[in-house]
Amino acid sequence: MNLIAALGNPGRKYEHTKHNFGFWVANRFAERKQISFRAGKGQYVFTQLSGQFVLLKPTTYMNDSGMAVSAASRYFDIEMEDILLVYDDIDLPLGTMRFRSEGGTGGHKGVESIIYHLQSDAMPRLRLGIATDSPMRPAEHYVLQPFNASSKKQVPEVIEQACDGIDHYLQNGITETMNQFNRKGTV
Repeated sequence: MNLIAALGNPGRKYEHTKHNFGFWVANRFAERKQISFRAGKGQYVFTQLSGQFVLLKPTTYMNDSGMAVSAASRYFDIEMEDILLVYDDIDLPLGTMRFRSEGGTGGHKGVESIIYHLQSDAMPRLRLGIATDSPMRPAEHYVLQPFNASSKKQVPEVIEQACDGIDHYLQNGITETMNQFNRKGTV
């Protein structure tokens, strides 16, 4: 069984910010599967298709995501290599998705927290580009703003392709998914 951990910040204040791209994908993925989120045995909400996957959204703030992912991985007894992180990446242009089999934080505080709490960086991930032509520094301000009107039009396409990528990952694993989805100009 896989754990899909989508990262974002809880609450209405952050609902429409770029840092919640992971949550947007999780919400759409759950909608496509016709499943609903419920409270978990830790600081997260989750939904699942029995025997296939658990889809998780931490209820902590982004920088403490590791507490929720660690608790859920223990509760559902999911191995490190079966955890897929889904999160925004300021170093990739909007419309770009990159699956990776493992790696560092890339400066992402949520991923940093997960690596710290799981004591490993050996989990697959789906990075969703959020870079636009808007000023992106300081990064902590940029990620906590909504997309501008012209960029916002592209977001639904990226979300749909990310859901397709997650489906492909669940069926075929990370290597084949990287080969299929990590192309230039994905959306």
